[in-house]
Amino acid sequence: MCDSKTHTWQEAFKVLGINYNPDGTLNREIQIPMVDATPTADPKQPNQLALSTDIPLSPYNKAYIRLYIPAKTPTGTKLPLIIYLHGGDFVLFSASTVIFHEFCNNIAGQFPAVVASVEYRLAPENRLPAAYDDALNAILWAKDQALGVGGRDPWLEYADFSRVFIMGSSAGANIAYHVALRALDFDLGPLKIIGLLMNQPFFGGLQRTQSEVRLEEDKYVPLYVCDVLWSLALPHGANRDHEFCNPIKGGNYLGRVQRLPRCFMKSDIGDPMADRAMQLVHLLQSYGVQVIYQLNRGGYHGMELQDKTAAKNLYDDMKDFVYSTKSTETQSGCCHGLNQRF
Repeated sequence: MCDSKTHTWQEAFKVLGINYNPDGTLNREIQIPMVDATPTADPKQPNQLALSTDIPLSPYNKAYIRLYIPAKTPTGTKLPLIIYLHGGDFVLFSASTVIFHEFCNNIAGQFPAVVASVEYRLAPENRLPAAYDDALNAILWAKDQALGVGGRDPWLEYADFSRVFIMGSSAGANIAYHVALRALDFDLGPLKIIGLLMNQPFFGGLQRTQSEVRLEEDKYVPLYVCDVLWSLALPHGANRDHEFCNPIKGGNYLGRVQRLPRCFMKSDIGDPMADRAMQLVHLLQSYGVQVIYQLNRGGYHGMELQDKTAAKNLYDDMKDFVYSTKSTETQSGCCHGLNQRF
């Protein structure tokens, strides 16, 4: 249900470009192109940044990995491995959606890095924790690749399995946070996750924050739309204070937060969820997790997908974080910020 007194869930569905089918699945009408992987160099694109290929992740569902490597990588080079979770509010889009495909192309080519972008299951057909499960399967797949179980994919010969990062944007940042906590249950050796990057994470709660109230009618993620998205994504019967939505409230994983690796957090004052991001920064800080964070002036949710300058700034900042994080680094309890851009 939509909590807002001035909007209906039908309005939210119209904004999102979705409607229910008779069988309870969604018809998604938003037409953002989806593109195929590009496993070979295109002679018509001399400045091609990356190559990509699709790898099935599970025999039981449609989850898969879209794997990226730089287009020009010398033999013997070892690069950080980034497991990436795309945005879309748990309900929309795909690893093959062009905006996320190009995002990963740019990360792979510009960092450089090996990027494993996860095609996870969407809600409401597959409510949370299905997306978390698929992300965890991607981490376990990476562990098998590190061990060479069943033979290693040739492209993974470029990956340094001692320098693994989990990265996500919006809902993908939410997934990245939760799967990083879940992964602590497993012996992942020789895989070593040494960093977590969250860009404009999608969180919520029953009690509104100041940024949510201030930006209630935001152009990109208005509050009534967020409420409907959470009603589609959360387990049946759960409200927005469930740990999947509001990690500050506790839940099964709160007690292990101190074991998380070094974190990067980026948000923008123009994003209604800015206060949620800062709440999580303060929670991480209270548990002694090392955090590099930014709260940029202005901005809006998803701006790096539309603004080339914002995208370049984000790439540079994440690259600095990745390449300054060492596999032997320990948590120091330090928290840095604010880095404000005008």
